[in-house]
Amino acid sequence: MAEKPWGGRFESSTDRRVERFTESISLDRRLFEHDIRGSIAHARMLAEVGLLSSDECERIVRGLTEIQAEIENGTFVFDIAREDIHMHVESALIDRLGDIGRKLHTARSRNDQVSTDLRMWVRDGLDRIGSRLVDLQAACVEAALVHRDVILPGYTHLQRAQPILASHYYLAYVEKFDRDRDRALDCRKRVNVSPLGSAALAGTTLPIDRSISARLLGFDSVSANSLDSSSDRDFAVESVFVLTMIAEHLAGWAEEWVIWSTKEFGFLKLPDALCTGSSIMPQKKNPDVLELIRGRSARVVGALSTLLVLIKGLPLAYNRDLQEDKAPVFDAFDTVESCLELAAVLVRGARLNHKNIMSRLDEGYLDATTLMEALIERGIPQRAAHEVVGKLVAACERRGVRLVDLDDSEFLAAHPGLDGSIKSKLGVESAIAAFRSEGSTAPAEVDRRLNYWSEKLGVVSNKDKNTDKVS
Repeated sequence: MAEKPWGGRFESSTDRRVERFTESISLDRRLFEHDIRGSIAHARMLAEVGLLSSDECERIVRGLTEIQAEIENGTFVFDIAREDIHMHVESALIDRLGDIGRKLHTARSRNDQVSTDLRMWVRDGLDRIGSRLVDLQAACVEAALVHRDVILPGYTHLQRAQPILASHYYLAYVEKFDRDRDRALDCRKRVNVSPLGSAALAGTTLPIDRSISARLLGFDSVSANSLDSSSDRDFAVESVFVLTMIAEHLAGWAEEWVIWSTKEFGFLKLPDALCTGSSIMPQKKNPDVLELIRGRSARVVGALSTLLVLIKGLPLAYNRDLQEDKAPVFDAFDTVESCLELAAVLVRGARLNHKNIMSRLDEGYLDATTLMEALIERGIPQRAAHEVVGKLVAACERRGVRLVDLDDSEFLAAHPGLDGSIKSKLGVESAIAAFRSEGSTAPAEVDRRLNYWSEKLGVVSNKDKNTDKVS
């Protein structure tokens, strides 16, 4: 038999089909710990202002603690007739304490209650994401230290462009993930505002002190407008945007490594433990984890889209549509956290194929831009220098030789300002050594930034770690 809705307004029981359609306990049971923490803080505030006696407060706190223990050990019974985690906890408390349990909901609504619970959950989630990002940054710095002097071909449009240090490559992701971490920390400031005590939408006539419960729950402040508080899901949308940027960064990195691990590139050996085989082709070693990290970014983007559409056009204050916010929020956090965890493992376990990379560094005229800039330093206008070097590259391609293989006379024929001394600027090692600008792949610049990140993240250089060179 279905239960009657809460309160005396209704004369008939809720249709079972409505119960099934409107229940959220299958999802929001994840909020149980935060719901109980919020309820305990609320009870202590009510006691502080005289709306509960100290004995009533302590009995409520004990009852809530017992309910939490039952949920944690799996003996608590969930029933869709009680709809959500808030009604489950409150009903269980009333079953234990009777009228004392009924006093807990004084001066609050499920509207401010769920917002409080979700804010605490998101706050904890952002903290976990921040820790995962730091670990991934540290893994990238460790790899940069191991491969400090290795030269890689840098790409634009997936075409060979200029040489870069491998350490510069790894540090590029450290910088991306640091911006992600900054966004998470900044988002956390707006998450960490307590709506508790805003009640349904207008506040309460009772003499509560919202700052007490906010302080007990670790919030920095209380929300300034009760009408806004009960409808606000900005914090949820913003947090999932932060996760979306992380997922996008991970997807780009995963794509690169999928390509780098192919025979055609042969830049990277992935750890066997993070790859899978084929059901029919015994030689295969598939980069499934990388592909799933790349693929699961779609779920996070989808979660953000869901939330943006969900809040579109909603009037003030609370609307039941907002019950649908938790599925995309939970899934986005779960997805990104698991991707970050495995990304760090992959970075620590993968090995650059030094010999294969070095054997092909002469391909693609990676030193062409360095040659052009050497001409500019000799007084040749940039556009003219660009054309000269372009013609030299075309001549090399026709003959299948490198720029450094050209005769002195060929340089002079290309431009009077060229002579044999220009060859000292050619080759990837010379090209790397020629870089000067701040933030570039110049060895001194990379070392400066690598030292900065090593110190900031507490990473100690260990040249013996992961130094196997794959043939």
